[in-house]
Amino acid sequence: MDIVIRNGSLITGDGKTFHKQSAVYVRQGRIAGVDTGEAAAGTEIAARETIDAAGGTVIPGIINAHAHGCIRGPSMPSGSEPFEGDDISYFRNRHLLEGTTTLLNVCGLATPDEVQVAEAEPCAMDIRVSTAHTPNNIQAALVVDGKGLSMRHLSATIDEMLAAGAVALGEAGGGQTLGGGAQEYRFIPQAIYRELGLEVTPAGARRLKNAVLGRFLDPADGVSDLRLEKELEHCGLSGVIGADCIRDIITRSVMPSVGLSLAGFDEIAREAERVGYPAIFHNAAPSAKRLIASVEKHPQACLVAGHSNHPSFLPDEAVAIAQDLRRKGAVIDVSTLDCIETCWRNDPANLDALIEGGCVDTISTDFAGGHWDGILEALQRMVRKKQLSAAAAVALATGNVARVFPQMAGDRGLIEEGKRADLIVVDQVNLSRVRHVVIAGRIVVRNGRLV
Repeated sequence: MDIVIRNGSLITGDGKTFHKQSAVYVRQGRIAGVDTGEAAAGTEIAARETIDAAGGTVIPGIINAHAHGCIRGPSMPSGSEPFEGDDISYFRNRHLLEGTTTLLNVCGLATPDEVQVAEAEPCAMDIRVSTAHTPNNIQAALVVDGKGLSMRHLSATIDEMLAAGAVALGEAGGGQTLGGGAQEYRFIPQAIYRELGLEVTPAGARRLKNAVLGRFLDPADGVSDLRLEKELEHCGLSGVIGADCIRDIITRSVMPSVGLSLAGFDEIAREAERVGYPAIFHNAAPSAKRLIASVEKHPQACLVAGHSNHPSFLPDEAVAIAQDLRRKGAVIDVSTLDCIETCWRNDPANLDALIEGGCVDTISTDFAGGHWDGILEALQRMVRKKQLSAAAAVALATGNVARVFPQMAGDRGLIEEGKRADLIVVDQVNLSRVRHVVIAGRIVVRNGRLV
């Protein structure tokens, strides 16, 4: 045997199974067998490596199906310039130390060969890409940025990208092209600084954006000039910049790409139904109606409502929309964003409402400007608050994700004989504390440190 992990409890990833005592056997990158209870305690099998998981719990490796910043290609749905190699290494290592063994980078306009990063350190994670190479998604990127797109990216097609190794479609829409978080922490502050030389925080940009355009990106839905003046005062800009000026800057930053991005929903949904691959969508207040319409129009497609806890929703609204989408056949994904421990711009109210409403299928991180919280932190919070059992929480990031994304993770996500040996050992009391990580039968994190 190559590896034996013994003396730990076991959560298999199916959403219900928990064993107090276990032994997991690994040979040639696969799970060769599992013993539980007395069988685990009484069996001694020689192995090249033995991991003593006493005080810990063995769970499947985390499958994160909505992340950004981990490849050397055009970044985000805006097709922006690639991240620097050091940044990519940092993001990858963070995911790995948080227990992620399989990751889907959903920027959408990169190509599968751009997973390889010459400047970055090698990464043991299995990193895959998605494709959003349709006319309206490409045009939306070009309108808002597009500086990372070459002719190769602009001419690529869904079929070509799937043949080259992409494992999903999307992300359709994004914080850049649909007025979401990236507009708040990047594009709006940049536009204000570029035109006026004034600095605005991401939180301030959100308040100003909502005052100008409303949560649904409808200028007619924006609040009164009096409210906008109050928001300018809150941001320290009262008397420095006029309401008309800030309204013009924000509208020009946000709105040109919105119609194109929403039209891209229809393209991606149609393609997903045609090719039989899952597709990830930006689910937020401005795009929810279009996403619902796409789900209704393409009932045979596997459409994933990404980050359904988006901060543009009110909690009751997030639950009602998720329930409607789920009834119609969509997969409901939530993202940690920065709402668990960091709380840079977001809070957990929508996540709590969705979990307690019983309408969540999978969990991911998304990006949150690089400040995302770990998936295991969110799972530990659910267990601590008694929202879910540990087995049910772990399934959101393992077995459930494998079922939704079979082209990427169909051979993993569960601890059972024959599955790929992606395993992590976490603290028995606090799931977010990662001790060991095994990927395809190789130990890549030992005692909390990269090997």
